[in-house]
Amino acid sequence: MMEKRLYRSKSNKMICGVCGGIAEYFNVDPTLVRLGVVLLGFGGGIGLFTYLIAAVIMPENPGNQNNY
Repeated sequence: MMEKRLYRSKSNKMICGVCGGIAEYFNVDPTLVRLGVVLLGFGGGIGLFTYLIAAVIMPENPGNQNNY
């Protein structure tokens, strides 16, 4: 059985692929994750701070090879 890992998405990204990667990991719609980050951003900026930390820490998914 393959180990499930959290990666930034290459195929489903707007800025860095963090929300797309979280959505792929939890198998949910990326729009819901993005909406959650925006709502947390309005609540004192915690969403933006968390997004930036995740963008630095999370590795990019090596399995989604798109040659754009």
